[in-house]
Amino acid sequence: MTDALVGVHGLGKRYGDAYVFRGVDLQVRRGEFIAIVGESGVGKSTLLNCMAGLDDWQDGRIELAGRSLAELDDRARALLRRREIGFVFQAFHVLPHLDVAQNVGLPLLLLGRQQPARVQAMLEAVGLAGLGGRLPQQLSGGQLQRVAIARALVHEPPLLLADEPTGNLDPATAEQVLDVLVGQVRGARAALVLVTHSGAAAARADRVLHLSATGVREG
Repeated sequence: MTDALVGVHGLGKRYGDAYVFRGVDLQVRRGEFIAIVGESGVGKSTLLNCMAGLDDWQDGRIELAGRSLAELDDRARALLRRREIGFVFQAFHVLPHLDVAQNVGLPLLLLGRQQPARVQAMLEAVGLAGLGGRLPQQLSGGQLQRVAIARALVHEPPLLLADEPTGNLDPATAEQVLDVLVGQVRGARAALVLVTHSGAAAARADRVLHLSATGVREG
């Protein structure tokens, strides 16, 4: 596949002797939005974690921008994530001692790029304009979700991994957030892999992949 950013080949993940999934093959092109759906417990979040190099796996390989993740040590994986990946976790992982603007700007800080205007633009894009000085404990769950999304996008990574990014949002806000995510994909030719139970979110994807214990199928 031309212009492939991510390649997953024969991936298998197990705990002990029990496989969560095996035989997973997929490729993601730059500028492509892929939705991953499937039954609860089939390992959708685990697959995203493997693609980010956060979880190890037992079978197969994962390549990001031509680099095999299995050949990188923990430090190299962390540096690759910092530069190349934006991750929206289900649990947000917002830092409680930093205010909203500091949380959103953290990826830029780690890359040595101080861009307050970019942070403010991202807050506005996800509907949090004027809330940059608040602490996370002063926000609702839906607002925290939008902080996490703004943080994942602020450094314009080539790969976006999003785990149920609209799960805590009302329909109108979910649509707004999807607009921001899709805009990043189309405008910056980033790749987006989104795990979702939302039919509305999946309907906007270029491809929908169904994950099961024996691999992925398209449709």
